[in-house]
Amino acid sequence: MTASRAVASQAARAVVELLSSMRFAIALLSLICVASVVGTVLKQGEPYGNYVNQFGPFWAEAFSALSLYAVYSAWWFLLILAFLVASVSLCIARNTPKIIADLRTVKENIRSQSLQAFGQRATAQLTEAPEAAARRMGERLARAGWRVKLQSRESDVEQGWMLAARAGGVNKLGYIAAHSAIVLVCIGGLLDGDLMVRAQTWLKHKSTYSGGGLISDVPAQHRLSASNPTFRGNLLVAEGTRSSTAVLSQPQGVLIQDLPFSVELKKFIVEYYSTGMPKLFASDIIIHDHETQEKIEARVEVNHPASHRGVEIYQSSFDDGGSSVKLRAVPMQALAKPFEVQGVIGSKTELVKGEGQEKMTLEFTGLRVINVENLGGEAGAGTGSGEAPDARGVNFGQGLEARLGAANKADAKKNFRNVGPSVSYKLRDAAGQAREYNNYMLPFDAGDGHPVFLLGTRDTPAERYRYVRIPADDAGGLDGFTRLRNGLQDPELRAAAVRRYATQAMDKGKPEAVAQLAQSAERALALFAGLETVNGRKVGGLQALSDFVETAVPQAERNRASEVLVRILNGTLFELAQEGRARAGLPPLPADESTQRFMTLCVFALSDAQVYPAPMALMLTDFQHVQASVFQVARAPGKYIVYLGCTLLILGIFAMLYVRERRVWVWITATGTATLALSSNRKTIDTDREFKALKTSLLGLTG
Repeated sequence: MTASRAVASQAARAVVELLSSMRFAIALLSLICVASVVGTVLKQGEPYGNYVNQFGPFWAEAFSALSLYAVYSAWWFLLILAFLVASVSLCIARNTPKIIADLRTVKENIRSQSLQAFGQRATAQLTEAPEAAARRMGERLARAGWRVKLQSRESDVEQGWMLAARAGGVNKLGYIAAHSAIVLVCIGGLLDGDLMVRAQTWLKHKSTYSGGGLISDVPAQHRLSASNPTFRGNLLVAEGTRSSTAVLSQPQGVLIQDLPFSVELKKFIVEYYSTGMPKLFASDIIIHDHETQEKIEARVEVNHPASHRGVEIYQSSFDDGGSSVKLRAVPMQALAKPFEVQGVIGSKTELVKGEGQEKMTLEFTGLRVINVENLGGEAGAGTGSGEAPDARGVNFGQGLEARLGAANKADAKKNFRNVGPSVSYKLRDAAGQAREYNNYMLPFDAGDGHPVFLLGTRDTPAERYRYVRIPADDAGGLDGFTRLRNGLQDPELRAAAVRRYATQAMDKGKPEAVAQLAQSAERALALFAGLETVNGRKVGGLQALSDFVETAVPQAERNRASEVLVRILNGTLFELAQEGRARAGLPPLPADESTQRFMTLCVFALSDAQVYPAPMALMLTDFQHVQASVFQVARAPGKYIVYLGCTLLILGIFAMLYVRERRVWVWITATGTATLALSSNRKTIDTDREFKALKTSLLGLTG
């Protein structure tokens, strides 16, 4: 029994020795640093679908099992922090009694022979009595801030006076302060982290909510009380409304946090620089206290939060508060017909796609009233000569230089400009698959020399928008493009445009040549409109012309045939546009450079419309903007512990680095011989200077 107890005691001592060792603490700190790098590189708290799109199903599931999407609240990260706190606490507990005991003594019992082993020592013969000299030296050191003790020795071995003094004991206290700071910062971080929320979900049987509907309808098992000691969540408040519930994001859903007050948003304020970039986000709010019914007006700005009942209200971001929008459908495919639809941002409505009556869901996702874009030519973005970037141009050399060259690039010209409102929406098919769209309301010159409307689309939120450029007509609208697109689908208009082009391009006295050109023009329009099959498929656009040339023309003649075919297509489309304007009662387009740019962009737009993923593009025609503020509300009592820990850390590091612990001994024999010795925890120039000063002031030595 005694042996087993001895073994257990020895094992316990080994465990304590391991936990309190510096190597173990450094290993834990290294693991925390690695985990922090992972948490910085990998976006935290994103929807799980985003990770599946980025990493694939296998690795997304593997990373989720390791809790890499919420590193700082993962069980293994909290366990490492707990071991670090235990390790540092044991270090403090083991070393503090020794440090305190060492601070209380000045080691006046040192043997006189031991002074000969010090590197900084000096000997002098005094002319005054030993006791008087010892007291004089002690008083001088005490006035200089040293802690002094004087000891008289009258033994057979040593006879004389031993003077011991100590200064800079704060250096040892710096060790305690710095290590205590680590413990306090970790404890404060744990209190303000997700630990308390998880404890409530375990102890009070709370669970995350992953459904939809109104926040007020969320059951009680998904809600945290207003007395929750620590939390951090988001609060969305639209202008003219108020809210008292925050949303806490969790790995498997959300928790609803009830607040002891309501926040009413009076007005959201945005101020801009002359370049159009925002410089101020602010919210004028009214805090309605639930207990006292008091109304408190406050302004919340970035880095200037408001506070009430221990809850800090930060300006996090802004969002749409339920703006109403009016959209007009621009047909992009043959079966689509123009129509108008109205909705509210955040809502959805049902649409019918084509003659097959396939239902689609239109989800209104966002409205941005101001879009500040850089329309200047940066290095690598466009031509490098100050022109707007060309989305079709790729210059690897310029792009590499733009990112790896000198920081002070003189040719990096920027032209920030507000390009107007934009609307974003989703079209979801019957299978639940959705695509996102982002369309600008107004046309602007994006570098083509002609104003264009930008219609963006992407398959997943992880992708960037791909834009189709539709040129604005002479009235600044989309009617010119729409008439041309509809004309491609109208056999009568196509035939009239072909006849008009053939008779104008060829001599009327050569009917065979006119007929041959008309046949070529009709074939080019049919291919471009996607009405003919090439290689077993209907493609349309410029791709159909390319496939036709590769299929029907020998390789040696393809370049010349392509040039002729494109020339015929451009001429026929121009006549098609003129026929459409004549039918609409509009004057013909002038044959000038502006019309040429318009027609060139129309060719690209009509070609891109063939592969547009929706039968229509919804353009914003009118809106009523309602702004909303996104606040971050946080109750963080641990921050005061962290503040205390940071203060102790600064003081501790300062004490350890800049305060030198020094000890001085002076042994004065009965014959008047004095031996001075100085000890310091760091050998510095200041220590040498201080030793010279002590030799002069105490012993009277100048050399």
